[in-house]
Amino acid sequence: MIYSFKGYTPVVHESSFVHPLAAVTGNVIIGRNCYIGPGAAIRGDWGQIILEDGVNVQENCTVHMFPGKSITLKESAHVGHGAIIHGANLGRNCLIGMNTVIMDDAEIGDESIVGAMAFVKAETKIPNRSLVVGNPAKVIKQVSDEMIAWKTKGTQLYQQLPTDCHESLKAVEPLREVPENMKMQDDVYKTLRDTFKK
Repeated sequence: MIYSFKGYTPVVHESSFVHPLAAVTGNVIIGRNCYIGPGAAIRGDWGQIILEDGVNVQENCTVHMFPGKSITLKESAHVGHGAIIHGANLGRNCLIGMNTVIMDDAEIGDESIVGAMAFVKAETKIPNRSLVVGNPAKVIKQVSDEMIAWKTKGTQLYQQLPTDCHESLKAVEPLREVPENMKMQDDVYKTLRDTFKK
C-alpha cells in the first residue's frame, strides 16, 4: 500500500513494483526497475528516502530514520530479506545480507557486501568494495571482481522482477491438488559457494 503522510505522497516510477502487502509512506522517491517485497516498510514520515534505479528492498525489510534525516539507497543497492536500514546510506551496487541491521549515519561503500545478520554500528564508514561480517560488523577483506559479478547478476534478477510481477502476479484461489504436469522453475542463479567451486 502507498500512503500519503502530512502532505507527502510517495513517488514511484511506473516500471517499479511495490507489492500490495508492502507499506510505502510519505516522502519516498522510488526510481526505475525497483522491487519492494511483501512485508517491507519504507517510512518517509520523518525524512526523505530515495531509492535510486534498480534498488530492491526484499520481504520484511524496514527502511526508516530519526526525525530530520534523509537517506539514499544508491543505484542497484540490494537489501536482503528482513534487513533493517535505519538512517543509513547505501552505496551503488552494494549487497546487504539477510537480517542485517545498519544503524544511523552509517555509510556503506559502493560495491560492498555486508554478510547476513551483521550489525553495523551508527556512524560506521565502510569503504568501497569491502566484505563486512559480524556483530559488531568488521571489514574482513576486499570484494573481488568475481564476487561483485555474482552479486550484480543476482541483482539483475530482482531488476527483472518488477516487469514479471506487473505481467503475471495476481491474487488467486489455491489449487487443491498438485497438477500432473507441474514443472520446476529454471536454475538461473547459483549460490556464491557453488559459483566458485573448482
